[in-house]
Amino acid sequence: MIQKIIKAKCSSKTARHTGCSKAITMAAVATLMLVTLNGCSKNNQEGAQAPAPVVGVVTVEPTTVTLDTELSGRLQPIREAQVVARATGVVQKRLFTEGSYVKQGQPLFQIDNAPYVANLETAQASLATAQANLAKANADVTRYRPLVQANAISKQEFDAAIAQQRLASAQVKSANAAIKTAKINVGYAYVTAPIAGRIGKALVTEGALVSQTTGTPLALIQQTDNLYVDLSQSAATVLKLRQAMASGQLQTIEGQVPVTIVLEDGTEYSEKGRLLFTDLTVDENTGQVSLRAEIPNTSNLLMAGMYVQVKIPQAQVGNAVLIPQQAVTRGTTGDTVMVVNADGSYAPKTITIAQSQGNNWVVTGGLNAGDQVIVDGMAAVQMMGAKKVQAKPWQSEPVQNPNQPAPAQQAPATEQGKAQSDGSAPSTEQK
Repeated sequence: MIQKIIKAKCSSKTARHTGCSKAITMAAVATLMLVTLNGCSKNNQEGAQAPAPVVGVVTVEPTTVTLDTELSGRLQPIREAQVVARATGVVQKRLFTEGSYVKQGQPLFQIDNAPYVANLETAQASLATAQANLAKANADVTRYRPLVQANAISKQEFDAAIAQQRLASAQVKSANAAIKTAKINVGYAYVTAPIAGRIGKALVTEGALVSQTTGTPLALIQQTDNLYVDLSQSAATVLKLRQAMASGQLQTIEGQVPVTIVLEDGTEYSEKGRLLFTDLTVDENTGQVSLRAEIPNTSNLLMAGMYVQVKIPQAQVGNAVLIPQQAVTRGTTGDTVMVVNADGSYAPKTITIAQSQGNNWVVTGGLNAGDQVIVDGMAAVQMMGAKKVQAKPWQSEPVQNPNQPAPAQQAPATEQGKAQSDGSAPSTEQK
């Protein structure tokens, strides 16, 4: 048909050279359009044969899973001592560095001891007086003894001398006790650490008046090499825990259950703690039992008062599987997962869930070793209506640290932004 149009245009008597050229140009455009339509038709046919969508899967590998429960609590020092004033006076000097480690008996504060030194000297003088009186009384008794035997003096006088001797001896003992008390008060003027541990900030400064009567607080010392955390758990759960320990179902450390500490940022503490004891009685109002765990703190990473989660194992389940929670569809009729078959098709399977563990479900039934459970990608499969899928190993997305800087932009994006900033527009010739 195109050839007839060209022949008619060029063979006409009225045709000129320009008309024949226009006819040839129109014929070339029509031919190009036909070729383009044929290419689009071929592309549509190839698009109908798109490959199967890719889904992320996890392969089932049964293992022994420890079922645990998480309880919350705050860390407490294993020992804590409040340093208080045991002498009244003005604080003259602080003898420690705040936040440092102090030894038991190490001087911490120096209080003005002048009044106590004066009392000590007074007691020493009283002792000297009492000793002199005792010496005189002993001499009188020694001198009166032969005289009373010879009836040179009356027995009454001799008895008075004996009484004076005993009184002088008691005065010596009283003076010695006064000296000991005075020395103790002088010692109290130098405040020492009652226990070893880390000391906090000073609660008083130099020049402050402290009182022995009211017991003015001076500082706080805590032993944090090991920390306690007090917890509460239901009596039924504690009973199951004791039964699991008695039957040997739970692994113990020196007869005690190991526990894991989860910090406030969600990370697990590197050192394992241990469950020390459970209370002997159940709270009648709440039905809870008090527990206490001990956590080692050799690196001094943990601090007293810190809020933590404690994972306490309850039982160990054999032939169980951990499946990501996003792979499971929960409903009133049962819990299901999508499993990829050997031919690439997929089908649902009903599973049995024991409990959750982190971001996973502990599955105890419904799956076989080697099953490929679809974790992500099903939304695209359902949107495309695909009957078969391609399986690839699924990897969980790492949790980004909020303190980590954002990754740099890709090089192509940077170059494209630079080109746009230069005012150049992308080429449209291929379109």
